[in-house]
Amino acid sequence: MTTTYHGSCHCGAIRFEVDLDLAKDDVIDCNCSVCSKKGILHVIVPPERFRLLTAGATLSTYTFGTHVAKHTFCPTCGMHPFYSPRSHPGHVDVNVRCLDDLEWRSLTVKPFDGKDWDRSIDQLRG
Repeated sequence: MTTTYHGSCHCGAIRFEVDLDLAKDDVIDCNCSVCSKKGILHVIVPPERFRLLTAGATLSTYTFGTHVAKHTFCPTCGMHPFYSPRSHPGHVDVNVRCLDDLEWRSLTVKPFDGKDWDRSIDQLRG
C-alpha cells in the first residue's frame, strides 16, 4: 500500500513529499564514506513518486568521482534530504531520516557495501 510521506531539511526551507510502499520499497544503509558521514538511509523512487513542494527552493549540489550522482543539500542548514543517485540515474534517492512523519527505526534496513560499489551495485539494482 502506497502512503504519501512529507519531508524537509532541518530548517524547513526545502519541503517535499514522496509516495512509498514500505512493504516493497527497500530502505538501504550504504557504508560508503559519504553516506556514512551524512547518516543517510536511502529509499530510491522514480521521479513521479517525488514532489518538491517548496516553490523556487534553492538547493546546493555536490558531486565527486564520476559526477553522475548529484548530492543536493540545503544551503541554509546543510541537510541532505534527497539527491539524484549514481545507481539509478533519473530517480530520486530520499533520505528516510528527513521524513517528518515516519519513524524510521521501525523499518527493516538492508545493508549495502558502498565501500566496494563496483562489486556490490548489481545487488542494489537487482
